[in-house]
Amino acid sequence: MLRCCTVCCGFQDSGSPREKSFLLTSQWYPGVMIQMDRAIRRIEPWKVAVIVVSVAVGLALVIGLITFLLCHDQDRYYNASFLITSVDYNPQYERQTTDEFRNLSEDIETMISEVFRGSFLSKRYIRSHVVSLSPDPVGVLASVVLVFKFPSADSEATTWGQVNRVLLRRLKATSTYLNVDQSTIRLTELNKEKGDNLLNNCCGIRRQAFSFTGVERITGGQRAREGEWPWQASIQLDGTHRCGASIISNTWLVTAAHCFRGVRDPRRWTASFGILLRPPKQKKFVQRIIVHERYGDFLLDHEYDVAVVELASAIEFTSDVHSVCLPEASHIFPDNTSCFVTGWGALENDGYSVNQLRQAEVRIISSEVCNRRQVYGGAITPGMLCAGYLEGQVDACQGDSGGPLVHANSRGIWYLVGIVSWGDECGKPNKPGVYTRVTYYRNWIHSKTGI
Repeated sequence: MLRCCTVCCGFQDSGSPREKSFLLTSQWYPGVMIQMDRAIRRIEPWKVAVIVVSVAVGLALVIGLITFLLCHDQDRYYNASFLITSVDYNPQYERQTTDEFRNLSEDIETMISEVFRGSFLSKRYIRSHVVSLSPDPVGVLASVVLVFKFPSADSEATTWGQVNRVLLRRLKATSTYLNVDQSTIRLTELNKEKGDNLLNNCCGIRRQAFSFTGVERITGGQRAREGEWPWQASIQLDGTHRCGASIISNTWLVTAAHCFRGVRDPRRWTASFGILLRPPKQKKFVQRIIVHERYGDFLLDHEYDVAVVELASAIEFTSDVHSVCLPEASHIFPDNTSCFVTGWGALENDGYSVNQLRQAEVRIISSEVCNRRQVYGGAITPGMLCAGYLEGQVDACQGDSGGPLVHANSRGIWYLVGIVSWGDECGKPNKPGVYTRVTYYRNWIHSKTGI
């Protein structure tokens, strides 16, 4: 009798399809199974270790990513508005740079900070910033941006409810001369883009807190970090850095008049923004250059060393690129005030510009001291101010001209104190930097730019 396989002879049994498949495999491919078993046995131990480690690392990365997405903190923005009935509206509140706006805003921000610092949200609260003070028949309507950090896994409804509850309960209990009408309190959550836009359109704000490691020289010291000096601009002639400048609006810069000595054709000038000259964060064409009418082209003439530059298109304000505040003409920056000067200038006298922005801390020196015979011998006029140190070393240098000298007020808002103008070389003893005094030319800047 012919013996045949189950397939060939239509043999049927009661086994399952899986059992049949195993039977066929074991019958027809015994050599293959033996070879596979031997191949597995031949894998070297170090290869097994590599596979195990790779799998473990992969799992750790996946778990870490999931944990990060669920647990990491993210900024949440809110707009709080309320009516203050104990303060009469003052027209000076219309401009953020006035002392009146600064004083009331500082009081409001202190009040808000006390509200949240004393609550269960103290570790979540980051800052508050008054963005506007508006008139009301019975007082002043304040609009404040609040910034918190919450875990990304927390829902928007939950975090809004927590902030709103604390604001409503504690604002009334906070001891202050500011009387807030509780019925007018409104809290609105803002998306990141809108929150950023509100803050970035307030002059003089730096989004991060930066620490300084003492006095450093631009001519060899401390590099600036992203967002540290967002109002710094570079003005470039035929694509090459010529001078620094300061952003005072999304279409206007202020700089030194001597930067344009001999070349005032705006078609040859561009402006770039960000801490690097190459590549910049943004770059704009120049539409118009306005040099002070009384500035002379004489090499030794440092009077009226101020100019404004109008851009052909608006700057896109971000946390890394936006405007500095201009002080009021009546504002006084006292002698010995700490300021910072920034620029891409040379590291030594007659050197070359650098690619990354640098910074130096200097102090205002009185004109009386600066006009001493051994210093500048009477050359400092009311439109100028000196900043630096009589012992030298810390100073601006060539290529820093036109750039900002800035100071932060008690709210942490940065104001433009001076414009890098001139000096006797760089960092010499008894030869501090000389700057165009911005308050002296404040009305001229307003007359040309409307700012």
